[in-house]
Amino acid sequence: MNSTYIWLPLTLLLVIWYLTFSANRLDRLHHRAETSWANLDAILQRRAALALDIAHTGAVDPATGLLITTAAHQAREAEISERSEAESALTQALLLLIEETDLNRRYPELFKELDTITERLKIAISLHIEAVNAARSRRQRLIYRIFRLAGHAPLPVKYAFEDDSLMEITR
Repeated sequence: MNSTYIWLPLTLLLVIWYLTFSANRLDRLHHRAETSWANLDAILQRRAALALDIAHTGAVDPATGLLITTAAHQAREAEISERSEAESALTQALLLLIEETDLNRRYPELFKELDTITERLKIAISLHIEAVNAARSRRQRLIYRIFRLAGHAPLPVKYAFEDDSLMEITR
């Protein structure tokens, strides 16, 4: 009888500790997903600014310049719901510019920076996808759903342009 009084509170404390630990782990995963998105967004904003710099060099023909300028502005100012289309359009415009012109020989510093940003973009997209997948898989576990350990945190989101950008950039 005395051992019941000892084991029951210890078991209850252990369960409470485990649930608290699990909730904190999920909170850290959500924070990691948000931080990776902030990093990815900063890189995307820098890419759009660089695209505007390239479009305003004066060496780009007016039609291509207008295409890149429009795509860059849409990518910078797009709402979250339209972000995928805008970023994919900017990626397509930049690929078209690189394939159709010889600007990379005339402005090597701009295109070297674009290559650097593209490499950073690949890494940031990979980190964001990993963070989102980790948080989603953790939230799918039964214990997290039963005890509502996610609280009111929104489900982390992976955007379609992330997959598109990885496929197109690696060509």
